[in-house]
Amino acid sequence: MKRIAILGSTGSIGTQALEVIRSYPDLFEVELLSAQNSWELLVKQATEFQPNIVVITNKEHYNKVKEALEPYPIKVYTGKQALSESVTSGQIDMILAAMVGFAGLEPTIKAIEAGKTIALANKETLVVAGELITSLVIKHSVPILPVDSEHSAIFQCLVGEKSPIDKIILTASGGPFRNHTLDKLKRVTKSDALNHPNWCMGQKITIDSASLMNKGLEVIEAKWLFGLNPNQIEVVIHPQSIIHSMVQFVDGSIKAQMGLPDMKLPIQYAFTFPQRVSSQFPRLDFGQLHTLTFEKPDVNRFPNLGLALEALRVGGNMPCILNAANEVAVEAFLKEQISFMAIPEVVEGAMHAIPLINHPSLSDYYSTDSETRIKSIELINKNQLRWRYS
Repeated sequence: MKRIAILGSTGSIGTQALEVIRSYPDLFEVELLSAQNSWELLVKQATEFQPNIVVITNKEHYNKVKEALEPYPIKVYTGKQALSESVTSGQIDMILAAMVGFAGLEPTIKAIEAGKTIALANKETLVVAGELITSLVIKHSVPILPVDSEHSAIFQCLVGEKSPIDKIILTASGGPFRNHTLDKLKRVTKSDALNHPNWCMGQKITIDSASLMNKGLEVIEAKWLFGLNPNQIEVVIHPQSIIHSMVQFVDGSIKAQMGLPDMKLPIQYAFTFPQRVSSQFPRLDFGQLHTLTFEKPDVNRFPNLGLALEALRVGGNMPCILNAANEVAVEAFLKEQISFMAIPEVVEGAMHAIPLINHPSLSDYYSTDSETRIKSIELINKNQLRWRYS
């Protein structure tokens, strides 16, 4: 019985992880559930799965959660510090880091220091502080099992391989605007951007997918997960989302991991690794699969990908700046304060404004994140008329 803590249990990854756990009651037990704001769903989950610990990080909801779970033998805590302390519990075998954005960094670090196996769905942890996380993982001998479908695909292709890698090829669906002209992209609405053709995800990652920022973040994450140079990572647009990513070896041979676009598969693989267990997931039917197509990404129409590649090249705290500015810009777009094409302008402006630190410490990452968010809001306020949502 593997005891799992789910950080971000009410989000898209968290809810699908609980579906996996529900299907295998003899294999998995929920030890901890956490959420930021969705307290009612958190209570519902806790009532069903009976974890030892529940953490609602937004303190405004603590009393409601505490009262609702009073009849059950569940410890209820609140606040970010409580979450970081709770992940070190000796009862936890694995942490599923499924929180969105920079907020996942501190509890993931605490879990690594406590020797917990990490199932990583929070790509921002490695984007923001890849060098630090990598050193901690080595120091504490902690495995990181990727949950993102693309990185899980690469990981699955590499299991059992001892041959050197020539490069990895990350696939991207291209999102809903793959064929949009620049002029049409300027008129994109919030509802347009949230209508992903292949995947059902949370709002933030759906917008990132539409702007190709998500793929840029995945390139940075892949560099740290697999110990690669930037020139060993290629991105291709694959609209069908059947091939989840590929590895090319030094002899030119390519291995690909394929399947229907369903996040439960990489979640289950991380939970059960190194074994595979039987599942009831829908199977890929090659008789119904008529076309697989590939094309190069267009960084002129989707500049966020180019900005992410530049942040990776520069290194230091630049990926942290990229991530923080993007989080602010995406939130502003979701609030219909700025246009879709203003998102990369906010990011680029912040990347030019915030000082570069070549070898940042943990405190540098926190200060960089804070300074970037302030600067990004200033940029949005300063350019409201030009960047307004239309």
